[in-house]
Amino acid sequence: MPDLLIHVCCAPCLTAPYFQLRENFNLRGFWYNPNIHPYTEYKKRMSALENFAAEQELEVIYKDEYNLEEFLRRAVYRENNRCEQCYYDRLKYTAIVARKGKFDYFTSTLLYSKYQDHEKIREIGESLAQEYKIQFYYEDLRKYWSDGIRISKEKGMYRQQYCGCIYSEKERYLGKQAPLTPPEALRGKNA
Repeated sequence: MPDLLIHVCCAPCLTAPYFQLRENFNLRGFWYNPNIHPYTEYKKRMSALENFAAEQELEVIYKDEYNLEEFLRRAVYRENNRCEQCYYDRLKYTAIVARKGKFDYFTSTLLYSKYQDHEKIREIGESLAQEYKIQFYYEDLRKYWSDGIRISKEKGMYRQQYCGCIYSEKERYLGKQAPLTPPEALRGKNA
């Protein structure tokens, strides 16, 4: 069977795809999520993955980096495009690790979520596949959505209520709001 490196955003999003994908691939997980904030949330999600991986005897590569400042520098005043930047960052590192590890394919559990932009993820994944000379495996994993919810609840997994970044946490509780205006755009105006 071909080797597939799957970027894991969280354990609940991995559950149902894991049980399906292992039928056709030798799977290994990859944890890299510098977008998840605050730190306590980051640790809860990583711990849930560690528990699931141990239970399933799934090997996971951990790029355990909590870099709030770097994430904020990339996202501030780009709030409407922050997801695209986040997809790119996480898929890029997955492609790099997959190529170095001589995997046949790379993919992401981001393709499981009905809240993510699948076309953008696919576009970025395919672009990175060309750049890093490794195949991107695309499958619309949303078809396993209900199964993943059921499995994660049965296993008593920690189930987060927002995507991961502080912006998505705010939107979860306050709804979407207009992005901030960059300070340079305010210069010369009576603000």
